[in-house]
Amino acid sequence: MTDDPRTSQPTRFPSEPEQKRPGFETAMRTKPDHGEESYVGKGLLEGRVALVTGGDSGIGRAVAIAYAREGANVAISYLEAEQADADETKAWVEKAGRRCLLLPGDIRDRALCTELVERTVGELGRLDILVNNAAAQTTNEDLNDIDDDTMEEAFAVNVIAMVRLAKAAVPHMQPGSTIVNTTSIQAKVATENMIVYAATKGAISSLTIGLSNLLAPKGIRVNAVAPGPVWTPIQPIAKPSDKLEMLGQDTPLGRAGQPSELAPAFVLLASKEGSYISGAVIPVTGGIPMY
Repeated sequence: MTDDPRTSQPTRFPSEPEQKRPGFETAMRTKPDHGEESYVGKGLLEGRVALVTGGDSGIGRAVAIAYAREGANVAISYLEAEQADADETKAWVEKAGRRCLLLPGDIRDRALCTELVERTVGELGRLDILVNNAAAQTTNEDLNDIDDDTMEEAFAVNVIAMVRLAKAAVPHMQPGSTIVNTTSIQAKVATENMIVYAATKGAISSLTIGLSNLLAPKGIRVNAVAPGPVWTPIQPIAKPSDKLEMLGQDTPLGRAGQPSELAPAFVLLASKEGSYISGAVIPVTGGIPMY
């Protein structure tokens, strides 16, 4: 690897097998980089506790690893089918000398959202950081391809669960706590074959601003990170192999991002380094503008 941002990570993903939802890290031919060998902590989150949804793989795993190396204990939520991926994330968190609480379940379940927070506080002692990262990605070729059940599921996972988790978390949070949401470049570009997914991500961006305004008087900051094309298990679900190979080559930097390249933004927004940042959406897009 080099320091050149155009070539510091893989630029092609040949022969990557397609997957069915929810997508598994263990099934990927080209493994994503979560910072396992590169992320170096500075103690920025020492003594804190984070709950990361979708923490088993992809961006969620990279965030969990980075937070652990910054000193935080981490709870991760994930679907039961993703247990093998979750176990690997836990191993990396514990290798950093931190506790990792595994919380399987489907966040479309209203009761589970409350349970995730209660178990985190009960077993890890507190909650300082909520990372709303789990997402259901949907695609369409035409308007008639959009299935009602799939559309409702996307909003249930990407938006409604986020509100429920925030409602459950905030009563446990002290001033200085933070919420970090994962939105997407799709909130702005809204490509024609991802209109439902884009709509959920637009809602997340607006929700981030609204929650920031609502919670600022409590001393709780709320921000979002907007990834561009990133090499995670969500990609082999949404795209055929021929398109996967070229993922990210239409960005100004000419390649897809890696989860490890998202983690520092999540650390900034969760730490004192970002103490005057609230209501922001931070693009990590390989140069694609978000105006």
